[in-house]
Amino acid sequence: MKSKSDIGVIGLAVMGENLILNMASKGFTVTAYNRSTDKVEKFVTGRAEGKTIRGAYSVEELVESLAAPRKIMIMVKAGAPVDATIESLIPHLDEGDIIIDGGNTHYPDTIRREAYLKEKGIHFVGAGVSGGEEGALTGPSIMPGGSLEAWQHVKPIFQGISAKVEGGEPCCDYVGENGAGHFVKMVHNGIEYGDMQLLCEAYQIMKEVVGLSADEIHQVFKQWNTTELDSYLVEISRDIMAFKDEDGEPLVEKILDTAGQKGTGKWTGVVALDLGVPLTLIAESVFARCISALKEERVEASKILAGPEKSFTGDKAAFIEDLRQAVLASKIVSYAQGYTLMREAAKEFNWNLNYGGIALMWRGGCIIRSAFLGDIKKAFEKNPELNNLLLDDYFKETVVNAQSSWRNVAATAIANGVPAPCLTAALNYFDGYRTARLPANLLQAQRDYFGAHTYERTDKPRGEFFHTNWTGRGGDTASTTYDV
Repeated sequence: MKSKSDIGVIGLAVMGENLILNMASKGFTVTAYNRSTDKVEKFVTGRAEGKTIRGAYSVEELVESLAAPRKIMIMVKAGAPVDATIESLIPHLDEGDIIIDGGNTHYPDTIRREAYLKEKGIHFVGAGVSGGEEGALTGPSIMPGGSLEAWQHVKPIFQGISAKVEGGEPCCDYVGENGAGHFVKMVHNGIEYGDMQLLCEAYQIMKEVVGLSADEIHQVFKQWNTTELDSYLVEISRDIMAFKDEDGEPLVEKILDTAGQKGTGKWTGVVALDLGVPLTLIAESVFARCISALKEERVEASKILAGPEKSFTGDKAAFIEDLRQAVLASKIVSYAQGYTLMREAAKEFNWNLNYGGIALMWRGGCIIRSAFLGDIKKAFEKNPELNNLLLDDYFKETVVNAQSSWRNVAATAIANGVPAPCLTAALNYFDGYRTARLPANLLQAQRDYFGAHTYERTDKPRGEFFHTNWTGRGGDTASTTYDV
């Protein structure tokens, strides 16, 4: 073992431990530290025994064990614990040392911390890490942002431990300035919310409308995973549908239908509203979890509020293919919305994001890894200024060809009273985006009528605003105009 460690990691929960083991397996020497030092002792004498991992039982011991510039990765709960950990480190660090936050941190906190530490001469990296327990151990997707100078020092470690795709390319590269890494990870998690909900809606439609059993749905997901929908989430959904409880019945049907969340999907929706980006599918996926949490209310409402009788008389195989096309088209819309959000955030925060590179980072190791991320990378390589994925030739053709199936599935779900919030939100976005004239002209007239908010005219240049005295009782004074 080297006399000085290459990196230190604070936090020995599942992700922290597995990242340390991953680093050691790639030839790096790591110092492990946890505020509860009994966890350090348990780790170094257990899973870490015999590996290039040493334990530290104080912050001072941790810092002293590291080679310069010192690199310390924080893997603790987001929020105040990260700030407290940073404050405990500062007195022991030298100028040029590096602190890395690898948790699910909200990007404004990363922007704040990067500026704060920069004043003290300490580099800060906010790195989103995706892949869960298995990914952390065998190769996650890592999205680092912050100090570009620090990136040169942590690059060999992060790219060494990350997942690899074709040609050995690492699913890790520098994302952008200050909070860009955590922002991209947040968008990743928002897309993850949407992908999961789309598969849940497909499952419910297959079960309640088409009448398929868990084993039959398992076979559907298995087949889907050989198509453009090949992805980690389809793969695990396939396995979940086949998993039996001790009595031989599908375990999935015994799991309570109320979902939790850690907040990253909500953050994505909130910043989309702040930036005026129509992130409708991801927002609906968050609200779907919210309505699932109203379990007791829903049970009572089901006894009072009647819906249509469910019936299906068509060709099951043909409808399942329609459903696959609908899920594929909706998934494309989800990514299109997510990329639009990143583009607007880059303008707002002056980040230089590599959109094709982000797709590559998501190709392996992370929860949303899927086959068509390679097509996203190609789209941005072909046109780095692409405004919307739906305008790329491949995605345009895929979605346009799927729309008949998509509409059939949406109509069938609605006719049978089965909620499909993400499938239908995606279709509504597609229809809204491709519509040259929307009814917002009436909306602007309404706003001007009751609040003198003004409007633009089709027969006048953009940027010229007008107000009408609609009732004859109003004056000529107009309210100030602003853009969302």
